[in-house]
Amino acid sequence: MVGRIIETEACVAEGADWLARREPRFAAALEATGPLPLRRRPDGFEALLRAIVSQQLSVAAAEGITRRLLEAGAGSAEGLAALSDDELRACGLSRPKIRYARALADAGIDYAALRETPDEAAVETLTALPGIGRWTAEIYLMFALGRADVFAPADLALQESARLLFGLPERPAPKPFAGMAEAWSPWRGVAARLLWAYYRVAKDREGVT
Repeated sequence: MVGRIIETEACVAEGADWLARREPRFAAALEATGPLPLRRRPDGFEALLRAIVSQQLSVAAAEGITRRLLEAGAGSAEGLAALSDDELRACGLSRPKIRYARALADAGIDYAALRETPDEAAVETLTALPGIGRWTAEIYLMFALGRADVFAPADLALQESARLLFGLPERPAPKPFAGMAEAWSPWRGVAARLLWAYYRVAKDREGVT
């Protein structure tokens, strides 16, 4: 069954309070970051396209490419399918990402049904498509579907933030990081928001790259 859904900033605040009461280092991180952002967006084709675009890119670069795609009419499966490869390339998509975007447009995903699909089954549905790995699926579940207990242990910023916050000798690898995050259930999605926010604070303060 589908667990808690993050709908509002109050949901995020509830999760952050739960985490801070159980882990002193999260409490300290929350003091440094202040209230956490909601980071929800409507689910569907556009949200998943955004997740594909953002793979291995900076936030600024991904936002620029996404803006050009939307201006070109690629915010729907039909709109993207109507564009040529040259037009998609002009928006900033690489050759592999053009292939992934077209596969997504052709997939006929039942986005409404995904809202009622348990986390792991939803991840399996999405990762069956070319170019959608587990990280992309987890990002979609967190921010488009609002799943409160989804985490992305392969995310480098989350790994680095955890290294800094918990005083680890190195960035945790995905598998042990996922095990570490089990203690943050049922609010792992909020723990991710907190770690991302703390990463930005630490980067500004200490020059972390």
